[in-house]
Amino acid sequence: MKRSSIAIFVLVFVVSVATMFAADPPPWAYGFEGPPQAGAKPTTIGPANTDQTPRSIPGATAQYARAQIANRFGPADWFPGDHPQMPDVVSHGKQPNVWACGLCHYPNGKGRAENAGVNGLSVEYFIQTMNDFKDGNRKSADPRKANTNLMIQFAKNMTGDEIKAAAEYFGAMKWTPWIKVVEAKMVPKTKPSNGLFLIEGTEMEPLGNRIVETPVNGEATEVLRDPHSGFTAYVPVGAVKKGEALATKGGGKTIACGSCHGADLKGLGPVPGLAGRSPSYLMRQMFDMQQGFRKGTWTELMKPVVANLTTDDMLNIVAYTASLMP
Repeated sequence: MKRSSIAIFVLVFVVSVATMFAADPPPWAYGFEGPPQAGAKPTTIGPANTDQTPRSIPGATAQYARAQIANRFGPADWFPGDHPQMPDVVSHGKQPNVWACGLCHYPNGKGRAENAGVNGLSVEYFIQTMNDFKDGNRKSADPRKANTNLMIQFAKNMTGDEIKAAAEYFGAMKWTPWIKVVEAKMVPKTKPSNGLFLIEGTEMEPLGNRIVETPVNGEATEVLRDPHSGFTAYVPVGAVKKGEALATKGGGKTIACGSCHGADLKGLGPVPGLAGRSPSYLMRQMFDMQQGFRKGTWTELMKPVVANLTTDDMLNIVAYTASLMP
């Protein structure tokens, strides 16, 4: 009788722990207002833009129509002097199944909150990541996130030489400040749009227990894809300090991030930097690793690191890492 009680207690405990960590993906990190419903499908990718009205942005000498800015196989390059000569796969992709890397990640590799900043990553890490997509080891905990499936498609249709060329190109550039972290209780009201949160007018709303990463200039980012226009990340009051305690000392739940990512969190060898990177992106990666949606060589090292973290813990960590000078 006593053994049965112990067995039942252990079973209940194990189930409780599993349930605690089998959480819904935090919608703010994936570009949505609420959690996915049962049977949710990837969001639909719209048709190619056909607007031919010339546009311009401050500091750029060329003008581009929206159709060119959003051209999947030859997007606008507003500031060609900012970067080395782009490999063809970065500037034009490969029709019909590989979009130009520079479309989503920008020619300077800065990227946006709904995808990844690939600038400054080591060649080894970049190649391994693309192979993880190709091999089915990188998926999204939120089934609505369509660009994860696009990356799988691109990786499967790129040659090893094309992946290497993109890795060397983006790896040759240094990550520089792109995100400003602001602790706040009330924040500008935003609405989700193609994975981004865009500010609506002047109305304010409670931030609650989330991070809102929004373009400094919505039109410059969403419409013009200006690679000089960065982001503001609104985080809960106190999140940065809480995150610092976890990231630097582990807080009894994990190990210090600097053990692998470098003391300054700017990367160490093939291990990527965290300092000044998108908190939305990093939150997605930590959650996907914890929940088993992201696998692969490097993920095996991260699994025990994230195993005991709550969603709040991860939010605090990425608020802190985003606040650091890259």
